[in-house]
Amino acid sequence: MKMLHITINGQSIQVPEGTTILDASKVVNLDIPTLCHLKLDDFGIVNQTASCRVCMVEVEGRPALVPSCSELCTEGMVIRTDSMRAINARRTAVELLLSNHPFDCLTCAKNLECDLQALAQKLGIREIQYTGEKMNYPMDTSSYALIKDPNKCIMCRRCETMCNEVQTCGILSAVNRGFDVFVGPAFNLDMADTSCTFCGQCVAVCPTAALTEVNNTSKVWNALNDPTKHVVVQVAPAVRVAIGELFDMPPGTISTGKLVSALKALNFDSVFDTDFGADLTIMEEATELIDRIQNGGTLPMLTSCCPAWVKFFEHQFPDLLDIPSTCKSPQIMLGSMIKSYYAEKADLDPANIVSVSVMPCLAKKAEAARPELTKDAHSDVDIVITTRELGQMLKIAGIDFEGLSNSEFDQLLGESTGASVIFGTTGGVIEAAVRTAYEWLTHETLEKVEFKQLRGMEGIRSATVKVGDMNLRIGIAHGLGNARKLLNDIRDGVSKFDVIEIMACPGGCIGGGGQPYHHGDMEIIKLRQQAIYQEDHNKKLRKSHENPYILKLYKDYLGKPNSEKAHKLLHTHYTPKERI
Repeated sequence: MKMLHITINGQSIQVPEGTTILDASKVVNLDIPTLCHLKLDDFGIVNQTASCRVCMVEVEGRPALVPSCSELCTEGMVIRTDSMRAINARRTAVELLLSNHPFDCLTCAKNLECDLQALAQKLGIREIQYTGEKMNYPMDTSSYALIKDPNKCIMCRRCETMCNEVQTCGILSAVNRGFDVFVGPAFNLDMADTSCTFCGQCVAVCPTAALTEVNNTSKVWNALNDPTKHVVVQVAPAVRVAIGELFDMPPGTISTGKLVSALKALNFDSVFDTDFGADLTIMEEATELIDRIQNGGTLPMLTSCCPAWVKFFEHQFPDLLDIPSTCKSPQIMLGSMIKSYYAEKADLDPANIVSVSVMPCLAKKAEAARPELTKDAHSDVDIVITTRELGQMLKIAGIDFEGLSNSEFDQLLGESTGASVIFGTTGGVIEAAVRTAYEWLTHETLEKVEFKQLRGMEGIRSATVKVGDMNLRIGIAHGLGNARKLLNDIRDGVSKFDVIEIMACPGGCIGGGGQPYHHGDMEIIKLRQQAIYQEDHNKKLRKSHENPYILKLYKDYLGKPNSEKAHKLLHTHYTPKERI
C-alpha cells in the first residue's frame, strides 16, 4: 500500500493513500468537529455528502477551505485544522444552521442528545448573528413508530444514507430546493403511506430531532396510575445489554437483574421476560422447519421474528410470501399468552390487562398495531416503549439504576434459556432453532450448543450444520440491504438454503433503532453482542425445549407445538403490500 507524507498542524505523519483529512487527523488525536459525517466500517458505508461544512480545514496552496470528511490526502499536503479562518468558517456554518432551527431545546425529544446542540456548545456559540425567515412545515405523526419534523432537518443526509444505501428501502431523499429543502419521502408523502419498514435506523443516526420515535411513556404512566388496570411488562433480550449505557455504565454491561428491579420499582404488577416468548417461538419455529423438511414443504424457511424485516418483504418481495415462517414474533407470542394463558391462571379479565413491551426497536411499535395481531377487540401488546423511553421513565422516577440490587423475573412467563437470550443478535435466532431442531431430529443430546460458524458481524454469512445424516444449509443476513442481496440470490437460483435468518438492523436487535444512541460506533454494537453471548453462557439451561415453564405451558394449555390452539394463538399470515 502506498504511503503518503503529510503535515497536520506542524506534525509530519504518514497515512495510506485514500485516507481523508478527517481520518488522518485522528492519527495525531486532533478533533475536527463533524455533523453530517457518518462512517459504518462494517458495512463499508460512509456518508460523504460534505453538506454541513462544519469540518472545514485549510490546505496550503488552496484558495478555498476544504471539507476534511471528503477531501483525500495527497503527497506533501500541508494542513491546518486550527487556523482562525477554519475556526470562523465552522462557527459560521453552525450559526447558519441554527438561524433556521427551532429554539425549543428544553422540550425537544433530543435535548442533550442532539449533535447540533452539542456542537454549538463546543464552539462556544451564544448568539445567532443571522436572523430571518424559518421553515414552517407540519410534523408527520402518521405512523405508530416514528415522527418526522422537517423544521429540524439540517440536510446532513445521514438518514438518507442509512435508508438508501444500508437498508435499501429508498424512502428518503431531498424534497424541494434552496431554503425550503429537507429530507423526506418523495412528494412529501406521510411516512405511513410509504414502504417504510419503521426499522428506526434513520432515527438512530439523525443528529437532531428531525426524526424521533413516537413516545409512549405517557400511556404507560397513565396505565400504572389507573387502579382498574392490571399492568404487566415484558423486556426484550437486547435491552438488558444496552440500558446501562443510559446511566453511564460501560457498553455491554449485563443489567438483567437491575432491569427487573427497576421495573418492579415502577410498580408494574408483573415483570415478564420476552426471552420466554423467544423460547416459545423456537418450539413453534423448529417444529415448522422440521415439518417442511420431512414433508416436502417450501424451502428455504425464513425466520419472521423481526417486524421491520416482515414489512420489508411484504413490500419488496411479495412473490416470496410463502417462504417465511408463520410464527409470530416473541413479543407478540408472549403478549398473546399474557392475554390468554396468564389471564386464565391469574383469574383476570383480558380487557383489564395492559400489556407493555420494552423493545430495542421502533418497528415493534408498528407491529403491535397490525390488525392481524388483534383478536376479540384486544391487541396482544397494548403499549411498546423503547430502551431509551424506559431509561427516561427511570430517570423521571429518580431510580438509581446502577445502585439497584438484582431481582428475578416473575414466574409462569419469566423463565428462559440461553437460546432465547441470543435472539438479541444477528445469527442468534437460527442458532437457537438449530439447538432444538438437532435434538428433535437426531434424538441425541447436543453436548456442544455453541455454533460458532453462525456467529459474527459479516453482513451476509452462510454455514452448513451437520444434523444427523443431513447437511442443514443456513443463510444469515443483517441489515436490509444485505437481506435484499440474499433474497435476490435465492430468487435467481444462485443460493440454496434450507433456512434463513434475517434481521433488519445492523448487528440485529442490539443495534435496534430504539437502543441508546451509538453515533455510528460499531464497537459499541460488538460489545453488546459479546454481552449477549456471555448471558447465554451463564444460563443453566441453554435449549428452548428444556425450559420447564414452556413444557408446562404446552401440557396445561397449548397441547403440543403447532397444534390447532397453538396455531391460532401463535401464528399469523402476511399480506402483499404496494411498493411506494
